Amino acid sequence: MKLSGAEIFIECLKKEGVKHIFGYPGGVVLNIFDLLYDNKDVKLILTRHEQGAVHAADGYARVSGRPGVVLVTSGPGATNTVTGIATASMDSVPLVVFSGQVPTMLIGNDAFQEADIVGITRPCTKYNFLAKDVNDLAEIIREAFYIATTGRPGPVLIDLPKDVTSGKTDFIWPEDVKIRSYNPTYEGNKWMIKQAAHEITKAKRPIIIAGGGVIISGGHKELKELAEITQIPVAMTLMGLGGFPGTHKLSLGMLGMHGTYYANMATQNSDLIVAVGMRFDDRVTGNVDGFAPQAKIVHIDIDPTSIRKNVRVDIPIVGDVKFILREMLSILKEESKGQWTEIRKAWLSQIGQWKKARPLTYHSIDDVIKPQFVVEKIYEITKGDAIITTEVGQNQMWTAQFYKFDKPRRLVTSGGLGTMGYGFPAAIGAQIAFPDKLVIDIAGDGSIQMNIQELATAVLEKLPVKVAILNNRYLGMVRQWQELFFHERYSYSHLNMVPDFVKVAEAYGAVGLRATKAGEVEPLIEEALRIKKPVFMDFIVDWKEKVYPMVPAGAPIDQMLFEEEEKKAEKKLRAVK
Repeated sequence: MKLSGAEIFIECLKKEGVKHIFGYPGGVVLNIFDLLYDNKDVKLILTRHEQGAVHAADGYARVSGRPGVVLVTSGPGATNTVTGIATASMDSVPLVVFSGQVPTMLIGNDAFQEADIVGITRPCTKYNFLAKDVNDLAEIIREAFYIATTGRPGPVLIDLPKDVTSGKTDFIWPEDVKIRSYNPTYEGNKWMIKQAAHEITKAKRPIIIAGGGVIISGGHKELKELAEITQIPVAMTLMGLGGFPGTHKLSLGMLGMHGTYYANMATQNSDLIVAVGMRFDDRVTGNVDGFAPQAKIVHIDIDPTSIRKNVRVDIPIVGDVKFILREMLSILKEESKGQWTEIRKAWLSQIGQWKKARPLTYHSIDDVIKPQFVVEKIYEITKGDAIITTEVGQNQMWTAQFYKFDKPRRLVTSGGLGTMGYGFPAAIGAQIAFPDKLVIDIAGDGSIQMNIQELATAVLEKLPVKVAILNNRYLGMVRQWQELFFHERYSYSHLNMVPDFVKVAEAYGAVGLRATKAGEVEPLIEEALRIKKPVFMDFIVDWKEKVYPMVPAGAPIDQMLFEEEEKKAEKKLRAVK
C-alpha cells in the first residue's frame, strides 16, 4: 500500500527510534500533525515558541546522547528555529529539524509564509535538504539522522514542501547509508598516537585540556584512566565540564576567561598540552600569541577543520576521542604508575601551591545573598547529582565555577553561541529525556524572560523543572564589563522593570518562591525540591557582584583580575575622597 509523505515521515521516525519530538503547528504541516493526533509511538511536545522547541530538543539530545527532533511550519515558524540551530551547531549537538514549506511550484514566488530556510540555515547546519520528491523522502530522512549523529555531531534541516508530504509512494526504508563524500575518521593515525605517547613520557609539566568531544564520544572513562596512570592534571573547557570528575585531585576545573587561577597558570607554564575534543575557543586561549608559550601541543579531534584553526599544533590526531585514548593507553600502560608519580611530583606540588594561593572564593556580606552562595547550596543539597542547565552570562560562569560536575551529560549550557534564553527550554527537554531525574535551570533575571513562555509547556506536561533565578535587576555580565571597562556607564543594562517572578509562576500554574536573605536560601531550595511541580526560585542577590577571576579581552590567560584587587581599589578611592 502506498503511503503519503506525512505517513512516511512518521514511519521513518519510528525506524530511527524517536519517541519524542518538539514543535509547533502551522498550515503546511497540518497533515503531519493530524497523524500525530492519535499516534502512540511518537509524542509531540508542544512548546510555546519554535525557538523553545529547538532548545528543548537540544537539551534532550545533550543529556541522552540521542538526536533531538523538531517539527515546525514554514516562514516565521522556520526562521524562529535559527537561533536554536546555530546554538546546536556551535556546540556539536545532533538535531534533525523538519520545517514545513510551501508547495514546490510556489517556491521562489513569495508565497504566503514562504522563507528560504535552506539558504538561511546553510551556514549553521551540518547539512540541509530540500525534499522535492516524495520518492526520495525516506532516503533523505535516513541520511539526515546519519549525518547528524556521526563524526562531529550537528544539526541537519529538512525542508518539507506541502506537496511532498501529501504525495504518495511506496515506503522503502534504506537500512544502510553510504554517502561517498562523507566518511568521518574514527581511528587515529597510529604513528601520531605513538608520537603523542612519547611526548607524554618526556614531559615534565604536562596538562590535559578536555573539551566537549570527550563527553560526546563517551571517552570520559578513558580520559580518567589516562590522567590517573600518567598523573597529568586535567583542565576543562566549559563544554568539557563533567568529562573529568570535578572533585578529583587531578582536576583543575575550568580554564579560560573565567577559569580558575591554577588552571590558567598550569596551562601557561606547561611544557605539553594534550588537547582532547576541544577547539581552542577564544574564551579558552585569551590572546593567542601569548597562549602556552612553552608548550608542545597534541590535538585530538574528530573534526579535521578544528585542528590548527586557532593555535599552532605539533601533533595533530584526527579521530574519535574514545578510540584514540584507548590506543594511547595501551602504549602508556607499559610504564609503571610509581614512575609517573615520581616524575610529576614537582609539577603537581607547584599546582598545589597555586590552588592554595588563589582558590575560588567570594566575600560574604551580613545577610546579603551572594549568587555564588546560591550555586554552592544547590550543589550541597543535590550532592552534585542533578542535571543542571544554565542561561548565559554571570549565572553560567558561577555555575561552572561552584558546581562540581563529576559525571558527563550533567551540565547543559550554550557554550559557543552564548544564547540567552537557552537554559529553561533545554531543562524541559532534559526532563522529558529523564523524567525521574532532578533538573535545575540556573538563570539570570534577564535570560529567563527570553523564553519564559515555556512555563506553559512545563506545567501542561507536568514536568517538575526547578528554576533558580539569580535576580540582580541587571544584565549582569554586560553591567560587569561596563563597570570595569566603560567607567561605570551602565548603558541599557539596568532592567528597570523586572516582573514579580513569583506571580508569573503562579499565573502559569507553577509555584513561585522568593528569598531576600542568605538565611532563607537553603530552606527555600529544600522546599522547592519537595514540590512535584515546576518551581521558580527568585533569589534577590547582590547586584554589584562580579565573576572573578576574569581575563580582560585581548590579554593572555595568566593576566587575571581578582576580587580582592577590586576591594583594594575601592578602599584607595574612598581614602582619596
